[in-house]
Amino acid sequence: MEFDFDREIDRRGTDSVKWDLVQRLGKRGDTLPLWVADMDFPSPQCVIDALQRRAAHGIFGYSAPGEDYYEAVAAWFRERFGWETQPEWLVRTPGVVFAISAAVRALTEPGDAVLVLTPVYYPFYRAIRSNGRALVESELLYRDGRYEIDFADVERKVRDRKVKMCILCSPHNPVCRVWTREELRTLGDICGRYGVTVVSDEIHCDFAFPEHPHTMFPMACPELADRTVVCTAPSKTFNLAGLQTSNIWIPDGGLRRKLRDEIERAGGGELNAMGLTAAKAAYEGGGPWLEACRAYLRGNLDYLRVFLRETLPEIRLVEPDGTYFAWLDCSALGLDPRALDALVSERAGLWLDAGEMFGEGGAQFQRMVLACTRRTLAEALRRLERAVHA
Repeated sequence: MEFDFDREIDRRGTDSVKWDLVQRLGKRGDTLPLWVADMDFPSPQCVIDALQRRAAHGIFGYSAPGEDYYEAVAAWFRERFGWETQPEWLVRTPGVVFAISAAVRALTEPGDAVLVLTPVYYPFYRAIRSNGRALVESELLYRDGRYEIDFADVERKVRDRKVKMCILCSPHNPVCRVWTREELRTLGDICGRYGVTVVSDEIHCDFAFPEHPHTMFPMACPELADRTVVCTAPSKTFNLAGLQTSNIWIPDGGLRRKLRDEIERAGGGELNAMGLTAAKAAYEGGGPWLEACRAYLRGNLDYLRVFLRETLPEIRLVEPDGTYFAWLDCSALGLDPRALDALVSERAGLWLDAGEMFGEGGAQFQRMVLACTRRTLAEALRRLERAVHA
């Protein structure tokens, strides 16, 4: 089966957050957006076919998926990660960010301390602060172009700040680390000693590179099952973010009841019928598409790596273990964050995610999304090179 990821598809005029906000926010009309984490590729044909069949039925009432939905999702994690789940663990929500915010409210009290490893996906900050919890940051160690967890700092802050919850990003966005089983185990040991609940966002798990295999957190720390929430979704894997379906796994019945109660209080109990249809179809038949997509994305990464090395050595790629991001170290340019953003957005005409959004440690970085055609990536890099060398 062949897939054409080089095909250019114009997303303008489709209410695309990635493309249509360019003009609404007053950016340059020719701005190339490589910021938000969705793909410029159509979803697998099996998903499109399933949605078309569902649309042809013509009735879109309240929907509650049955055992076949669970088995499609469970089989995916069993076959790809060796993770065995149970049907009662599954809680479906409109999205992972929604689930994390609900978990913060359901499983901690106002004023409780919640730990994150920074720089990290910025909605984590909002989930903590907007719900009246105390944000505790443990900055990752950046040494020799690679990030590591500062376990001594984590334990000190967990102990001294009486941390109640750790929100883990695994694989880690934006620094593109796939945490090893040993690293997860060490973090789990700390959380276990101090009674910390772990909410593990594993939405990018399907983009771990083969040489850096992803380990589901419960597999690394099975003894923490009674204090673990695992957040997954087909949205990144199959480009389904707009259909708002995620699968949250909670082995412990008590935690699960608390989260379900909070979801009900928030009015989030009903899910999108089309999203459920798409998710089931994707997990049942989207494997070949994903493998082709991953290969294409690795090609984009190779293109970027060579371009930076040969043409733009002032910008350094933080070598990723996975994801479809590039975390770009721009510190050699000697610019403060505002000047760096101006170079990228005004002089280069690019829309990337400023690293400072992810935390203070990201101030000299930019995050670029590589889930675009090779032609788009090449044009973006040419623009960046001209802006830096002007």
